[in-house]
Amino acid sequence: MNNIINKKYIDREKSWLTFNARVLQEAADESVPLLDRLRFLGIFSNNLDEFFRVRYAAIRRMRFENIDDEKVLGGISADKLLKEITEIVIEHQSESLRILSEIEQKLEKENIYIVNEKQISGEQEKFIKDYFIRTVSPAVVTIMLNDLDNFPLLKDTSGYLAIKLVMNKSDDSDAIYKFSKTQYAIVEIPNTINRFVVLPSNSEKQYIIMLDDVIRLNLNYIFNIFDYKTISAHMIKITRDAQLEFDSDLSKSFIEKISDSVKERRVGEPVRFVYDQAIEEDTLAFFLDRMDIDSSDSIIPGGRYHNRRDYMNFPNLGRYDLLYKQNPPLSIPGLDIEGSILEKIRHKDYLLNAPYQSFSYIIKFLREAALDPKVVSIKITLYRLAKNSQIVSSLINAAKNGKKVIVQIELQARFDEASNISYAEQMQTEGIELIFGMKGLKVHSKVCIIERLEEKKVKRYGVISTGNFNENSAKVYTDITLFTANTPILKDVSKVFDFFEINYKIHRYKHLFVSPHYTRSKFTKLIDKEILNAQLGKKACIKLKMNSLSDFKMIDKLYEASNAGVKIQLIIRGICCLIPGIKGMSENIEAISIIDNYLEHSRLYIFGNQDNPEVYISSADFMTRNIDARVEITCPIYDEEIKNELIETFEIGWNANVKARFHSENLKNEYRRKGDEKPYRAQLEMYNYYKSKLDNSQ
Repeated sequence: MNNIINKKYIDREKSWLTFNARVLQEAADESVPLLDRLRFLGIFSNNLDEFFRVRYAAIRRMRFENIDDEKVLGGISADKLLKEITEIVIEHQSESLRILSEIEQKLEKENIYIVNEKQISGEQEKFIKDYFIRTVSPAVVTIMLNDLDNFPLLKDTSGYLAIKLVMNKSDDSDAIYKFSKTQYAIVEIPNTINRFVVLPSNSEKQYIIMLDDVIRLNLNYIFNIFDYKTISAHMIKITRDAQLEFDSDLSKSFIEKISDSVKERRVGEPVRFVYDQAIEEDTLAFFLDRMDIDSSDSIIPGGRYHNRRDYMNFPNLGRYDLLYKQNPPLSIPGLDIEGSILEKIRHKDYLLNAPYQSFSYIIKFLREAALDPKVVSIKITLYRLAKNSQIVSSLINAAKNGKKVIVQIELQARFDEASNISYAEQMQTEGIELIFGMKGLKVHSKVCIIERLEEKKVKRYGVISTGNFNENSAKVYTDITLFTANTPILKDVSKVFDFFEINYKIHRYKHLFVSPHYTRSKFTKLIDKEILNAQLGKKACIKLKMNSLSDFKMIDKLYEASNAGVKIQLIIRGICCLIPGIKGMSENIEAISIIDNYLEHSRLYIFGNQDNPEVYISSADFMTRNIDARVEITCPIYDEEIKNELIETFEIGWNANVKARFHSENLKNEYRRKGDEKPYRAQLEMYNYYKSKLDNSQ
């Protein structure tokens, strides 16, 4: 299979699948604690679900729309690409099953047993049946299928047991079925109940049974009104196209339109069907036929259990020795969370690098503003929020204290639409002014600005971040946040909020790069400056850290810089369509990916500028959608101390060899470390870096 679309770029979808293979490598890595290996399996599965709902579905739609797919996809037809994706996914799924089996065997050596309904003791069986009747049965939905005119809608957030009953013959006039007949049914596995049930044990051994097997053990309880000879149950799972469709009813509010679209998503076209490969052929044929799934869809054989994303929440059983050690988040040197944050920021910029440092500073920033009698307004952009969000609570608190609170909330944040709608309605009820964005543009920037009346003048304080204002994701996502009272920068941020309210007016920004209007041209100029330096025989370098690099124009610009002699270092967690290290095209470019305990999410851009580096943090990756079709903010770092800190943190990432892999044209995910090199695990070194800074400040 040819992995390269052409000589210049790697196919985006295959690059993404290669990224997910790196996640699978972590699940396979014996140096990773066992329960964390299970978590990585869950992340791998969850990633794959989203890939099929979004990217696979988008390519699939190209076949039915009048689109020049080969031009859009860079030289490969949609049909061919879909087939190749399916082949890769089947291979990855097979590998994930092998890894799961290996982990389960190692867990048994730790006295942790994942058992099925045929491996339990009498006492455990009694417990399971009682648990089923009390807890599971009320939540179970069972549908008999043979006589239905329309097949029931299966949700892509749930797993199902496909049931086959072979009936006994009967002459009984009261019998439900008068002749031998195969009946089919579907049982939805409740997603409101924990997938993993911890069983009682009289020894040091710990036992867990899957909810699927709890149901299997109790099939007779569900189907006891039927006179059946045999019964079998095999898991199936469907994935649907997640695209939102909006109606044009002018009488509906934007919230209503998004809400209706989210409801309609549940009936999106099936794009993937996964089944237990032990299922009987006639049962599989029945379901594929009734669900109108044909060979043009991705039909993938799997194991006994699907929805392995649930392994992200596997119970720890008190076995913290089988998990990564959790380092407590650190304080920011010089910024006392118990004192006034606004007063400190007034005199100096501060940087927060989560999760190494505590996200609580952002909560405190908003809490303080909510109570401060001199604060007159708070403006913030919200994209993804935590469950029971402290951010929203703080904003409501501010509104109740008479502050003017303006929230730009992105209702179209994929898979968070329902949550954001709920929060929007809650904030609206509390008197917060909401802005819902603009047609054709998602607002992905992460900024907050506070206006405070000081000596009869308005003084601004702000937060500019690479990550969402989400206290839950801040525990596992690495992100950079700048606290600043820099007047010129915050004047630009204020213009961004003006743009939200008056979309037709395009502002000029003196300091920020703002998508969709200026980001591409500003970064192009910075790269051109390094090209010119190289051509003049001066030092020239570019160091970029981001989630994804897929915009062909930006890639071409980096190739141009490489050919001019600019040394380029790339740390790219996910998609990388650029091919590094090719003579005559990219020989001065090196690119790595770091996959570890935390999700590398920060965007950091450094340009050498003849040993006077220009440093930027951003909400935007080098993806076409981020540059041209979203509202994103890239912010310059002017504070020399913070600038040096960010350069040093980039170097820590660049020195990684334990969890770093090379991006390459062969998509092999080769580890960077060579045999005789001293191990250097960047995330651990990053924590030690910040701990050392804190210790030295005290």
